[in-house]
Amino acid sequence: MFHEFKLVAETPVYVQVKNYIKRLMMQGALQAGQKLPSTRELSELLGVSRGSIIAAYEALQDEGLVYAVTGKGNFVAEVSAPSGQAVPAWQMDWRERMNRQARLSVELDHMKRSKPGMRAAKGAILFTSIAPDEQLFDLENVKRAFLDRMAVEGRVLLNYGYAKGYKPLIDYLLNYMERKGVDLQGKGLLITSGFTEGLDIVLSVLGRDGNTGGRMLCENPTHQTAIKNLRRHGFEITGIPMEPDGMDLAALERELKAQPFDGAFLVPSYHNPTGIVTSAEKRLAILELLSRYRVPVIEDGFNEELRYSGSHVAPLIAMAGQGNGVVYLGSFSKVLFPGIRVGWILADRELIEVLESVKRARSIHTSTLDQSLLYQYLLNGNLEKYLKRARAEYRRKYEWTKDCCERHVPFSRLSGSGGLHLFLEFPEEFDTWKLLELCADQGVLFTPGDMFYVDGGGRNTMRIGFSRVPEEDIEKGIRLIGEMAAKLLGDLN
Repeated sequence: MFHEFKLVAETPVYVQVKNYIKRLMMQGALQAGQKLPSTRELSELLGVSRGSIIAAYEALQDEGLVYAVTGKGNFVAEVSAPSGQAVPAWQMDWRERMNRQARLSVELDHMKRSKPGMRAAKGAILFTSIAPDEQLFDLENVKRAFLDRMAVEGRVLLNYGYAKGYKPLIDYLLNYMERKGVDLQGKGLLITSGFTEGLDIVLSVLGRDGNTGGRMLCENPTHQTAIKNLRRHGFEITGIPMEPDGMDLAALERELKAQPFDGAFLVPSYHNPTGIVTSAEKRLAILELLSRYRVPVIEDGFNEELRYSGSHVAPLIAMAGQGNGVVYLGSFSKVLFPGIRVGWILADRELIEVLESVKRARSIHTSTLDQSLLYQYLLNGNLEKYLKRARAEYRRKYEWTKDCCERHVPFSRLSGSGGLHLFLEFPEEFDTWKLLELCADQGVLFTPGDMFYVDGGGRNTMRIGFSRVPEEDIEKGIRLIGEMAAKLLGDLN
């Protein structure tokens, strides 16, 4: 006994000793009433200081696992947990108990369902991510913001918060949205744990006649996370084809005339996956149509800050004026730090009251520590400085990636006016999954576009995420994609 103990770095030695003895007790190797070695003896057996053994024994006494007898030493206390197996092993088939939402979640989980040969090997060039480049993260100002806020109200921040959110951050974000042109009259704001929770909460309250689910409109293709959540909540999805300046208005009107819809999920700025920015004229036309047919809008404010050229286009919620038919989902995940899981919902005040109750029932509140850290970072004036640097870096990568695609890849159409990705289309009979297999064999991965389509289409499309790829790898990887694409096109001809 005591010969299997191994020290690891970072964890205090006395904690490791305490946990080791505790594990021996739970395994039955140390029995109730058994005398433990003296502190000096165990110190020699484990090769640690006697002070560490004394501290470990005291910690075990505090937990009621060890008791001391004056003049005799330390003994193992009676433990209520059985040392052996109290009942026969009971095995459940949990898959039989899974509900429809759980089964759909697994079915739509592309991260788990990716083919083993197409997972990232060391040294692979990955065009699969559209997360920010962590090399740009503003660590010093994040640390300063954390220390600043903890100095002001650290004890409060470590306690429970409010379902609606951290009041200083709510006020900041309301002003931020007002600067985007939003009329705040009659509107409220709810803090969420990122965009995905916000969408999930909104979808959970939509429906007709008290039922969940229904029919939802969206662009086709669209945000894959949105497709997953819409289907999990039981919505039938109707996709509207995309044109270079946004949704096909004629197709939208045909669908609106054909049947009623319970909502429309739209990504008007730097659309995921196409990168298209819906024009101001088309935004107004879309809002007019949806208003006429009484269809509420869920607007994803995706990447609005990553504009590299052209003038700013107001979000739909700003164009709606004092109307209450637009629900805006916001997040800084793509422009700041996705590890800080903070997003927000801006919508009609009465709807926000309902969403607050749903949020409270589900998760009580978003991490107050995360909210306060983000608030202080923003309050310190860091967002504008960070965005200036990030835009310059991402613009350079965007232009370089676009140039490499135009020189090396035989695509039929390229789209993307900003953001962190480009979208490529090939002839109808082309298969980007076959292209991915060829590229993966040589260490280059991208995202096939069919997972963004709601109707099984898009097999001839792909998304290129460039935000985290070094510039020298961008050309190397895209050249290979182009060579393999040319080979496949040659085979088709």
